Amino acid sequence: MTLWKPDPTFYPSPRDAAEAPPEKLAYVAAFDRSAERPDALAVLDTDPASPAYGTVVGWTDLPHTGDELHHFGWNACSSALCPYAPHPHVERRYLIVPGLRSSRIYVYDTKDRVSPELVKVVEPEELGKRAGYSRPHTVHCGPEGLYVSALGGYGDDGPGGIAILDHNTFEVLGRWEVDRGPQYLAYDFWWHINHDVLVTSEWGTPSMIEDGVVGELLLGRKYGHKLHFWDLRKRRHVQEVDLGDQHQMTLELRPAHDPTKTYGFAGVVVSVEDLSASVWVWHKEGSRWAATKVITIPAEPASPDDLPDVLKPFGAVPPLVTDIDLSVDDQRLYVSCWGTGELKQYDVSDPFKPVEIGSVRLGGIVDRAAHPAAPDERLAGGPQMVEVSRDGRRVYVTNSLYGAWHDQFYPDGVGAWMAKIDADGFTLDERFFPHGDDFRGLRPHQTRLQGGDASSDSYCYP
Repeated sequence: MTLWKPDPTFYPSPRDAAEAPPEKLAYVAAFDRSAERPDALAVLDTDPASPAYGTVVGWTDLPHTGDELHHFGWNACSSALCPYAPHPHVERRYLIVPGLRSSRIYVYDTKDRVSPELVKVVEPEELGKRAGYSRPHTVHCGPEGLYVSALGGYGDDGPGGIAILDHNTFEVLGRWEVDRGPQYLAYDFWWHINHDVLVTSEWGTPSMIEDGVVGELLLGRKYGHKLHFWDLRKRRHVQEVDLGDQHQMTLELRPAHDPTKTYGFAGVVVSVEDLSASVWVWHKEGSRWAATKVITIPAEPASPDDLPDVLKPFGAVPPLVTDIDLSVDDQRLYVSCWGTGELKQYDVSDPFKPVEIGSVRLGGIVDRAAHPAAPDERLAGGPQMVEVSRDGRRVYVTNSLYGAWHDQFYPDGVGAWMAKIDADGFTLDERFFPHGDDFRGLRPHQTRLQGGDASSDSYCYP
């Protein structure tokens, strides 16, 4: 897979990436809650000039059942152009697809085909014995290897951490951490690559999450509420920043794409004090890291009669911020509120003073807002995983989060849908609404765009 020239989808800077041609395909991980059928990769046509625009044009079933596909990523990206990268001619070709529940990691070839083809399976035993981890989650393409975070230990509930896979063979090389300090819980990670800084967040260990949100743990403030900062080169823990234990489940991390900057955004699912959700900015204060809350999204009052059992005592719908995404030019932040069924658009040109400039409502625990392409169809679920095109003009959302959470927050069924929002004017595209049987009974989760997107690539040049 070595090329004579750098892959044309690699860009040295975010400015160059923003001028990339529009994506024509979107890859979507979809899973079967019952674990009786295989999960799948669905491929959507995203070319507005195509007669198949907005439809599923490719499909690949996984070979096993019970994987629960969640997040996934590319084997290589623009970080391969960093001046110290040992593999500058690696090719963006393979999708690295972890099963969050099974702990398998699949490698799918996307080159010269619409439906991805399986080329390798990393079994749970290989991940466990070589790295000591299970429940793989986030995938990022680093300059010297593939980084895969994991929520659990191998044979133990924790700690979670990060495993490194070889760029070419996809073999598990081992555990990334040399000194993990006080870090135990894991979830997402990303980095300020030019500053040799890696950041990780916290959700919970497998026993804390796999049966859904555990009320005693939530009200006991036991889920993750910290950010961890690491020396990327030395692989050592440097500092933890505690957001406060009322802020439960610090999930998605989105650092600035500009490699000269050292700030980023972190989303927090819920505050146990008032059910609000929040977004924080991490930044430097002198030589130390700090985090500042810059967005608070309040819960919305609701009749207990309209709420699932888990929320009836509270008489309100929590926003449940479960994903955020930052445009490649670092000017727009998108915040998914899976509980209230809302996608918010913020101007974050000043990251410490976000300004809400757009909102779209779809689904929601109470609202069940419809898509304009099917105005009579009440939608379940809400905007969840959000992905932004490299030029920042198109925003894609899917409605599925995590099977055990579906059962708690949408007990009558979460359905299956995907939508596209045009960022200018922030309006739904009525031509793009695959839903229902389009996903063959599976639930769509994360989206990866052909050639890269706002949450896939890192850049070494401003």
